[in-house]
Amino acid sequence: MGQYERLILMAEDELTQYSTDARKIEKLRQKIGLSVTAAEQRQVKETLVAEMPKDFLSLLVEKQRQTVALPFWGIAGLGLLLGIALAQPADYIATVVGTALAIALQKWGWNLQAKRLVLQTLEDIEERTQKPMTENTATPKSDRS
Repeated sequence: MGQYERLILMAEDELTQYSTDARKIEKLRQKIGLSVTAAEQRQVKETLVAEMPKDFLSLLVEKQRQTVALPFWGIAGLGLLLGIALAQPADYIATVVGTALAIALQKWGWNLQAKRLVLQTLEDIEERTQKPMTENTATPKSDRS
């Protein structure tokens, strides 16, 4: 398994955690920093930038995968209900097709979201390495006595 696939799997693992995007990026940044060289990071980033879709449907599925898949889950449920109630075997086709489409959309959105998380993390790493580190970046607090 190459670095690209490994980073996507690490991002998918982070997506399972209930936390903010900033926390996910921070945790993933630490993992990537320890296990992937800078040259490999640049190579993966270039691949992701070239591969990430920019069309409306892909962006919608990435951001709202559950909402996009919901009508297909409804079709699957309705096909099952009608197949049982009316004893029509042809209605089961709607169940199978609706379920398959819903699962495919969910998986596609999950994968796109993981790729976006890896891309954001790599950009964060690149930004932090280019920005000069100063010892005291915080502004002093004023006395309120």
